[in-house]
Amino acid sequence: MRKIVVLEEAVEDIEQGRKFYDLQENGVGDYFEDTIVSDIESLGLFHGIHSKHFGFHRLLSERFPFGIYYRETPTGTEVFAVLDLRKNPVWIHKELKSRK
Repeated sequence: MRKIVVLEEAVEDIEQGRKFYDLQENGVGDYFEDTIVSDIESLGLFHGIHSKHFGFHRLLSERFPFGIYYRETPTGTEVFAVLDLRKNPVWIHKELKSRK
């Protein structure tokens, strides 16, 4: 299994998503977080196979409209962002650019 590092900004993205979904219905935020963590863990086996968007590989979440943006390094996989894909692509591009 490949080493996966989730950067602090990506952790904050997950927390924001969890809070958003908890406001929709109690408990959904926990389900969101569990789903995203499971998606990220799958990168241990399936890293590098996802198409590139804005210079990052993008894994689409299984259950939520979120993209997990990551990069391959010689020592592992770095998750840079977990972003809501319903947002304007221009915003997503700017957000990813600011994190490089």
